[in-house]
Formats: sequence, structure tokens, C-alpha cells
Amino acid sequence: MTVAFTHCALQAADLDKSIDFYARYCGMEIVKEHGEDDKRVVWLASPGAGDRFVLVLLGGGALREQEESDMTHYGFGVATREEVDRIAALARDDGCLHWEPHEYAPPTGYLCGVKDPTGYIVEFSYGQPLGPHAVSEQG
Repeated sequence: MTVAFTHCALQAADLDKSIDFYARYCGMEIVKEHGEDDKRVVWLASPGAGDRFVLVLLGGGALREQEESDMTHYGFGVATREEVDRIAALARDDGCLHWEPHEYAPPTGYLCGVKDPTGYIVEFSYGQPLGPHAVSEQG
């Protein structure tokens, strides 16, 4: 049996604000949507990746609170440390930076955390051995 991880679905307190957030911070775009009002569902994907993995946002969710020490999150890899710093500066200006940029031991790498409009924590990292920007643990 082959199993593939195809999507992650999250309730969104304000779907339009969440769509704007994921476009601005992650470069994601709508690839499918259906329903109306609190039943509206939107599939977001990185450009060209809509057939491999999508973030599904479900309308009508409640706001979430997460302690700074709670490491529950999902992550996006970026190409450089400078990109982590750029995203952190943007989030700081927008008032949604959750974790300041910090260097962790391999394989975690350099990262920051940003709170989306519902309160989910989104990690932006450089130096992990995952995704198109993967860095080997040897260098």
C-alpha cells in the first residue's frame, strides 16, 4: 500500500483574511473553491503544486490561542536565511510574529513563526533537509 499526504484542512475564523495571509506570506493561490458563507471551502497551493499538496481552509472557525512555548505548527521552507528574516520583519510590522528568528540544531535550521489570522502558527525555515530548498545535514 502506498499512502500520500495530499492536504491539511484547517477551520478559518475569517476566510478572506486567511486567503490574503497565505497569498502574502506563502505565495499560495486558490486552486479550487466551493460553498458559500460559513460553508465555503478553499483549496490553496503553491504555484504549480495544486496536484500534489493543498492547504484546505474551511470557513466558520473560531479564533485560536497558542502559548509561545507550544511548538504546534506547520512549516514552509524558504531558499535563504535572509528570506526568514524578511518574513519575520513583515510579520513584526503586521503584528503577527510569534517566534523571532532563531537558529536550531540540525535538522531544524533557522526559522521564525508567524501567526495567521485564525491563530495557527506557520513556521518559515531555512536549512531543513526537506522540500525544494533542502539543505544536507553535512553542509
